[in-house]
Amino acid sequence: MNLSAILLLAAGLFCVGVYGLLTRRNAIGILLSVELMANAVNINLVAFSANSGSPLGQVFALFTMAVTVAEVVVGLAILILLFRSRGGVLVDAAQELKR
Repeated sequence: MNLSAILLLAAGLFCVGVYGLLTRRNAIGILLSVELMANAVNINLVAFSANSGSPLGQVFALFTMAVTVAEVVVGLAILILLFRSRGGVLVDAAQELKR
């Protein structure tokens, strides 16, 4: 595949993630949308790395995957606590925790 096709795929994946982020009320759906956006960034890093011949983009992609895994662990821990206290994982329930 050429670079433009891969970048188009990554842009589409990123747009689907942004759409999910803006339209979801469920916190799990929001986390999945953020994951889609992070994967689109990783596709871009690997595509540019393969195009330039340098492994630096692939190394950055590995680091971003590690950061994303840490983000998911913290996010799921917060969701479990939210579910235990409110009985659901809607974002509106998290807004009520401020009070």
